[in-house]
Amino acid sequence: MNAIVALCHFCELHGPRTLFCTEVLHAPLPQGAGSGDSPGQGEQAEEEEGGIQMSSRVRAHSPAEGTSAESNSPGPKKSDMCEGCRSLAAGHPGYISHDKETSIKYVSHQHPNHPQLFSIVRQACVRSLSCEVCPGREGPIFFGDEQHGFVFSHTFFIKDSLARGFQRWYSIIAIMMDRIYLINSWPFLLGKIRGIIDELQGKALKVFEAEQFGCPQRAQRMNTAFTPFLHQRNGNAARSLTSLTSDDNLWACLHTSFAWLLKACGSRLTEKLLEGAPTEDTLVQMEKLADLEEESESWDNSEAEEEDKAPVLPEGAEGRELTKCLTDLSLRSDCGSWQPRKLSVFKSLRHMRQVLGAPSFRMLAWHVLMGNQVIWKTRDVDLVQSAFEVLRTMLPVGCVRIIPYSSQYEEAYRCNFLGLSPHVQIPAHVLSSEFAVVVEVHTATRSALHPVGCEDDQSLSKYEFVVTSGSPVAADRVGPTILNKIEAALTNQNLSVDVVDQCLVCLKEEWMNKVKVLFKFTKVDSRPKEDTQKLLSVLGAAEEDNVKLLKFWMTGLSKTYKSHLMSTVRSPTASESRN
Repeated sequence: MNAIVALCHFCELHGPRTLFCTEVLHAPLPQGAGSGDSPGQGEQAEEEEGGIQMSSRVRAHSPAEGTSAESNSPGPKKSDMCEGCRSLAAGHPGYISHDKETSIKYVSHQHPNHPQLFSIVRQACVRSLSCEVCPGREGPIFFGDEQHGFVFSHTFFIKDSLARGFQRWYSIIAIMMDRIYLINSWPFLLGKIRGIIDELQGKALKVFEAEQFGCPQRAQRMNTAFTPFLHQRNGNAARSLTSLTSDDNLWACLHTSFAWLLKACGSRLTEKLLEGAPTEDTLVQMEKLADLEEESESWDNSEAEEEDKAPVLPEGAEGRELTKCLTDLSLRSDCGSWQPRKLSVFKSLRHMRQVLGAPSFRMLAWHVLMGNQVIWKTRDVDLVQSAFEVLRTMLPVGCVRIIPYSSQYEEAYRCNFLGLSPHVQIPAHVLSSEFAVVVEVHTATRSALHPVGCEDDQSLSKYEFVVTSGSPVAADRVGPTILNKIEAALTNQNLSVDVVDQCLVCLKEEWMNKVKVLFKFTKVDSRPKEDTQKLLSVLGAAEEDNVKLLKFWMTGLSKTYKSHLMSTVRSPTASESRN
């Protein structure tokens, strides 16, 4: 993440000052930060197997540099700095951490070496401690612009027995040019920076209480109340942060914290390149995942209310419990997820067509596309799940409702894919219905019942498949257009299985676009039937089977798309444009 984290201080003598900052370097170190170093010159590092490795390097200046290094530095001169607005000692090179995983270096010093970065950090420091302050003067705030960067600033006070009001004012700022990324990182930065502040305030409070116990300052100041304040000041009034916290390793600890903060904040959010708008299947999957998370959260909340004294889980156990809960919910949901099988019985639609035979497969595929209930009866659970996993690829995700295996019959409104045990009795009205198809799997009486040359691995040679329905599909029936195109792709041996899968994706997207047009035309605009018939003719879907398919697939539209259409229609601008 390209950002800078800095600690700032409001000095009573010199105003806002930058005390300590950490920046990210993706390129080789700049001149003076690490050039000329060697392990024998003072690089002290702890070798680790991975992660961030910190080292303190001694800067080796060339003879040509001499005293010009200090004069060319963008930071303030020594005469303009007191003990309170200085962090590292004179000649200290700062701190460098090497991230072995990404080859990134995190460099910490009092001021950035680059003049432009120094100007950006300086302006952010001044604004964070002067004009850009939240109510109460202590807390987080966001400000910035495209030219000088965007800033997350958290101001706070540190106890000091020698300061006016017994406290000094500091801020921790995070600067980056990406406004959206910084806003999305607000909760993460707030929590982690608040932890750093609490640690600093805790250390300073201990020192403050010890000094007040030894020499109370309040009574002493009351006795000298009429003495001019300027005569009361002494050289120890503006003390350094290391003195206030009594921590000699303060800057090394801050470097570690800031470097980790930059690394963690940069890796917690990742960008993904999407080629075009998300498909309906993607939107539906995201909505179902959100529903599962809400259900799991409500389940966790109800469990917490019932068991207030539940045992404390070890670190990381809560995430495992949530993952387990989501897995269990997905098994019971209608999205058809289940545990992966060791054996893939049906490898593809082409494989299933070869096993069942062309007439039986056409009947089964017709019922699948029309939204009728597909029932498989067998003892082999893996066989049922493999069949459903292949058949569901012909439908949009929103149209799939699966009960993988049940010990009793489930009504069609609950699922359109149902796996049953062989002993389960199917109601007579379902067996005779034109809206259901039953695939019974029996033990074969001979070794091979399916055509020779199929892509089988002998796992299906022991089964016989009987496909029956109350309304068999006639061989001369035209059927839906998409079914004919699917069969044409499956019978074309020049197309590989992967190419057929991509053809299927394109066909589903094509017909889902027709569904969107029909939904907008009939449900949103409420056009008359005559206009609807003309639209279907234009879409090439005027046949009866195509109309039934579009109406069924309309149930698979995402809630996001439907709500978008409704909100567009209800908006004033949309009403004016129609008028």
